Amino acid sequence: MAGAALPADDRLARELLDGLAEAVVTIDPAGVVTLVNAMAAELLPELTPGVGLAGCRVPALAEAARDGADTFETEHHGRRLRGLRRELAGDRCAWYVRDVTEEQARTDALLAERSRTAFLARAGSRLGLSLHREQTLRTAVTLPVPYLADVAVVVHRPPPPAEDEPHWIRCADGESTPVTGVAGWRTAESVPGLVEALEGDLTEPSPWLDAELADLAEVLPAGFGRPGTVLISPMPSAGGPAGALILARRPDRAGFDQREIALAREFAGRAGAALAAAELYGEQTHLARVLQNSLLPPKLPHLDGVTLAGGYRAAGDSLRIGGDFYDLFPTPTGGLFALGDVCGKGVGAAVLTGRVRQSLQTLRLVEQRPRELIALLNRALLDAPGAAARAQFTTLLLGTLDRQPDGGLLVRVAGGGHPAPLVIRAGGGIDVVRVGGMPVGALTAARFAEAEVRLAPGDLLLAYTDGVTEARGGPTELAMFGDDRLRQALASGAGLPPAALVDRVLQLVDEWLDGQPHDDIAMLAVAAS
Repeated sequence: MAGAALPADDRLARELLDGLAEAVVTIDPAGVVTLVNAMAAELLPELTPGVGLAGCRVPALAEAARDGADTFETEHHGRRLRGLRRELAGDRCAWYVRDVTEEQARTDALLAERSRTAFLARAGSRLGLSLHREQTLRTAVTLPVPYLADVAVVVHRPPPPAEDEPHWIRCADGESTPVTGVAGWRTAESVPGLVEALEGDLTEPSPWLDAELADLAEVLPAGFGRPGTVLISPMPSAGGPAGALILARRPDRAGFDQREIALAREFAGRAGAALAAAELYGEQTHLARVLQNSLLPPKLPHLDGVTLAGGYRAAGDSLRIGGDFYDLFPTPTGGLFALGDVCGKGVGAAVLTGRVRQSLQTLRLVEQRPRELIALLNRALLDAPGAAARAQFTTLLLGTLDRQPDGGLLVRVAGGGHPAPLVIRAGGGIDVVRVGGMPVGALTAARFAEAEVRLAPGDLLLAYTDGVTEARGGPTELAMFGDDRLRQALASGAGLPPAALVDRVLQLVDEWLDGQPHDDIAMLAVAAS
């Protein structure tokens, strides 16, 4: 602002203008610059007194002046500038221009952080929705596209019994569904950083040679071309790396900055944890199914003079392996039956169920009187190694079936804390066979009771587990099926053969549950034939 000496008031005004942190440019009615302050000279050196706005070398300002706009915003000499027009007296105007570079950077950083936080929150929610391994893999490759990359690939080892070669799943911007394939160790070893990531090591994004990229092309979409930037991240989990995440960007997209690398690592970690959880769930589910299949009740043998029927419903959740079981062993005079319910769920319950059934297989060879046999079983379970630490037990019914000269059956039943069996008489009456007793395998001094009941032709004895009466459903979805409803169902089915009656009860329980989760259900029906 050098020039001729100014009056004191003008000098003061200019000193005030030069002290502003905002650029000020005044324009006369002809569109010519008449004054610029010190900040304007710094931010807009192209504007000096006497320069016309039309066609000046600040395009955004020239365009705003031409269009009569009151604001403009532009990048100029590496700075973000924002201008505001104000009318002055005498058809003059002034442009007030601020440097908003740092302000914009703070805003951009805040928005970027919010975007990253929202992405991770969405990723955590989506990854946690499924414990199915394949669905988790699909989610892991679809979420980063296009937010983090143009292509996302997860390289992973499939669970046994599949081959050990690395498999891959890919999602690319423009592909409607993820694509899968087998990479092979040759490809994995030739892609820089991939084997290291599969072993849990971090790698940095870097330019690659064409020969190296040729091997990566196997997992990229056809026609994708040479990627601009590739980032490979391990997918860690508690049991070791669950896989490796490959993120690729096209050449026309900026490379990964440090914040994006950190975000990609964080996402890969969450995806790895989700994949490991899905794999563990899959292993547990497979084990549960194997155990459940091994514990399924056997096919009932044929016994002269006896009609038998069994019913079994496994719990809806395959990881909640129950301990409901029944067995029947032929004897010279009829048969020996067992029906029980091991406490607890899961592998521990399955193991105890197997132990109880194996013990009965052996002990029945030396003792077939129900009360004495159940006492022997109690002692055998308590004497087993680690029994005290496990604190497990089973409720149990043991009974003998002896054919009678009149065609009926004499049934002797011993109980160990189990629901009492019911006798459905041919005329529709219901008798409760009260045997009581204490759970088996809980106490050394446990006492067991025995009862005797005669089944005439047409009568039927039903033993069942509490999965029948404790099935929750009905109008409220919380009410139990209950003893009364069971007895009504049995009374209305009096005279039915064992198989038909068991099917009737199972159908009524299924209708009561209406798809609700339930515990194991086991029933054994016996009648004289």
